[in-house]
Amino acid sequence: MKTGVLFIHGFTGGTYEVQPFVSYVKKHTDWSVEVPTLPGHGVTLNLRNVSAENWLMEAELAMRRLKKRVDRVIIVGFSMGGLIAMYLALRYRVDRLILLSAAAKYISPLVLLEDAKIILTESVTKKYTSNTFYHLYNYKLTHTPIKAVFEFLKIVKTVKPYFDYITCPVCIVQGEKDGIVPFSTAQHLYEKLGGEEKLMITSPTGKHHICYSEDHEKWFSEALLFMKKCTIR
Repeated sequence: MKTGVLFIHGFTGGTYEVQPFVSYVKKHTDWSVEVPTLPGHGVTLNLRNVSAENWLMEAELAMRRLKKRVDRVIIVGFSMGGLIAMYLALRYRVDRLILLSAAAKYISPLVLLEDAKIILTESVTKKYTSNTFYHLYNYKLTHTPIKAVFEFLKIVKTVKPYFDYITCPVCIVQGEKDGIVPFSTAQHLYEKLGGEEKLMITSPTGKHHICYSEDHEKWFSEALLFMKKCTIR
């Protein structure tokens, strides 16, 4: 049986937010992966004429593409992508769900967009300059219309009432230094999700962009071990 993983990035982000984990999964498995860019997102933002429905539909189309190639589906969702992952888990059979810094509660848009230091960890700056990320977040601040923020909130409201209906095995990864999604959000999800098999992985040094945490290799291996359990039957 073939296994596939759908990775979903966050609000105002792009595939780069999950790319380190994508690369890790590719290196350590022969699984098929699908990594869509949600409408209006990517390095260049164009969020003025897109909606929550557009984002959900794109994720659903990616899910359908993946399901045509594989027998088992795992979804990895980062931040808003975690909400979209839960939405898909409500509509489709999902073998494993991995929620990274999942934005399950209301987040201040100003905090979400202004924290330019959030991924300036040593592991990131070895590859990119801090100036690169400063300009990226400054760009986000000036290219994110308020309408897009309300579309983000629509997704929160769409999924929030149905946490207990999500019964597939779930792994929640949360950084203790996350200045955008408080640690209590991960605890809330752990308690409210309806499945019996749950795993909480905590990164003591992790900020919001958890895939770039200093200890990312450690939790990557723990999360992948959890994901591989669906292949043991």
